[in-house]
Amino acid sequence: MPKRRKVSNLLGLAVLSTVSARPMHPYEMASLMKARGKDHDMDIKWGSLYTVVRNLEKHGFLAVEGSVRDGARPERTVYRITDAGREELADWVRELIEVPETEHRRLEAGLSVLGALGPDETAELLRRRLGALEQRIAGERAALAAETEVPRVFLLEAEYALAILQAEADWVRAFLGEITGGTLEGLAMWRAFHATGHVPPEIAELAERGATES
Repeated sequence: MPKRRKVSNLLGLAVLSTVSARPMHPYEMASLMKARGKDHDMDIKWGSLYTVVRNLEKHGFLAVEGSVRDGARPERTVYRITDAGREELADWVRELIEVPETEHRRLEAGLSVLGALGPDETAELLRRRLGALEQRIAGERAALAAETEVPRVFLLEAEYALAILQAEADWVRAFLGEITGGTLEGLAMWRAFHATGHVPPEIAELAERGATES
């Protein structure tokens, strides 16, 4: 069961992840998130960005860093992430990775900001998710097998749901194997980031490129 969060809109997750790199104003946040394709990772309504940012500030996850003015444009408020915001970001990602839900895009959203967690913690969360998935698959399969008097044509949606669960379990198992087996491309870089807190220059360049191009 997902936690009741003070800011539950997944756009809040995207904002926290984006601002965790450095302070920025909402327009810059939007430009960078659009360049990174965040609206493909999660359901985002861009019109609610300023409301989400204000709510994140209200609950102590963001704080005002200052303001900037670009030429004749109106003054823009710059926000930074707080310690509470970093804790919320990490906790939110943990939940999205660990807890299987019927809304599959929540996993996709969590994976898109997985850098908030380290590889070892991610592996443990994936183990828990896989265990929950396997338990659920076994239950669904047993329930489907018990429907001996119902023609298959009336059970197709249950078959489909089971196939989706199995596909997710297979993917999670394979991803977990890459982390624990050390074969995941970029794993060393991921570990180094969490050991030192420093973003590798090549990754920082990729992250900033979208904002510059926007």
